[in-house]
Amino acid sequence: MIVKLVAAAAVGGALVAGAPVIAPAVGAQVRALLPGGGTAPEAVNTVSPTTADRRAPADTGSGAILDQPRTVPASRSQAISSYAPVVREAAPAVVNVYARSVQQGRVMVDPFWGGRMQVPERAQQSQGSGVIVRDDGVIVTNNHVVEGATELVVVLGDRREFPARVLLADPRTDLAVLRIDTGSERLPALRFADTTQAQVGDQVLAIGNPFGVGQTVTGGIISALARTDVGITDYSFFIQTDASINPGNSGGALVDMNGDLVGINTAIFSRSGTSAGVGFAIPSEMVRTVVNGAVTEGRVVRSWSGVRGQAVDAEIARSMGLPRPAGVLVTEVFQGSAAAQAGLRRGDVITRFGGVDITDESGLRYQAALRRPGEQVEFGFVRGGQTLTARGALSVPPGDPTAEGRRLSGRSSFDGVSVAAMNPALADAQGLDPFTKGVVVTAVEPGTNAQRARFQPGDVVLDVNGQAVTSVDELAGLIGSGRQGEVTIQRGNRQIRAVLFI
Repeated sequence: MIVKLVAAAAVGGALVAGAPVIAPAVGAQVRALLPGGGTAPEAVNTVSPTTADRRAPADTGSGAILDQPRTVPASRSQAISSYAPVVREAAPAVVNVYARSVQQGRVMVDPFWGGRMQVPERAQQSQGSGVIVRDDGVIVTNNHVVEGATELVVVLGDRREFPARVLLADPRTDLAVLRIDTGSERLPALRFADTTQAQVGDQVLAIGNPFGVGQTVTGGIISALARTDVGITDYSFFIQTDASINPGNSGGALVDMNGDLVGINTAIFSRSGTSAGVGFAIPSEMVRTVVNGAVTEGRVVRSWSGVRGQAVDAEIARSMGLPRPAGVLVTEVFQGSAAAQAGLRRGDVITRFGGVDITDESGLRYQAALRRPGEQVEFGFVRGGQTLTARGALSVPPGDPTAEGRRLSGRSSFDGVSVAAMNPALADAQGLDPFTKGVVVTAVEPGTNAQRARFQPGDVVLDVNGQAVTSVDELAGLIGSGRQGEVTIQRGNRQIRAVLFI
């Protein structure tokens, strides 16, 4: 069970606990997180030279990692050496993030007795951690910490509190970038580590606020790199650590022995909801990409390779005469993309991308997303037993990612639905495979046949009565008879076959 690490409490109702989960929620006892269970007091904007000067100002460029030799302790005195200097450097840049949201009141109808009950409006609070990554008050945390919040408060290590605003929320990576106003004061900020130099076995520290008890430091090692099969975000490429991480650590820092930011702690694998020694952090390269996008453009611009493929398993490797199961078997190449420019074609096996070994499609998507559109990148691939290289210029997925769609009407279950033809940019914005073909639902009008048929924004209509749909005109031409027909809809990772009035 993957657990995203937010500690939460409800105000004006019963206490609730746990975290947003990928699987059933797991509980954890917590307390109300803001003083008095309400809004944090007004921030005191004072200058603290001792904190501001503790670290050199950090920017969103690539911070150089200090190349320290890796050695096993040779004596007892080395084995019991302290991490205190690292903590003194890094801890002031780790903050607490409190998110307040309001759950609207509603009327509930008793299905057995027919009575009505008014459920009052109530406030909910969740608590996570954050990291100052620029000394002018730019903070990064997890998107699931701030999602749906109507009010955000950041508490610094010296207990000062500041209201925060969201510069960018990116559910695709589960990152959010916040800003607080400290006037002319410069805050301690963490440099970004170069995780391409990280190795399994390197020592790391996790800093955050588990269960709301206050800033806590735990230690461990990097247990694994490039974890892509944990299903937490669309751009899965996680650093795994055995440093103890618990609810409330979401958005906190994973730092190396230089005190530099290795990653943002995001989730754990746990059956109990508490640390089992398997934690996951978003690498600093992706964090830096999102922060740069938030500060310079107000959005994240992600490149793509233009390849659709599947991971090479043992059976595919045997059938193709490959020495081991590794790489991505190309099944489709988008015209004009970087992969097309490099001459890749169906049946090739991509083994390297931009100098990085590729083991599956998630890793390829992640590596492309780290690079700017227009950047020339080298593909390493195997074709017919030969290892080849070729280059292409990265681009963003083509098309309009914000298409509003055309409203359909008439005597069918599609009455009241707005749809647009799928394109790679729109598919990518919806978190779908950019190669998805069909017509996507962009809006559903309340009180219409479409709402009663339970259409949802993001649904993709693939075919009607077995006839593939690739444009709005094609869909409009297949409906309107008022008779029943079979419609295939893709919703997330599922395909649904429904009998509707068409």
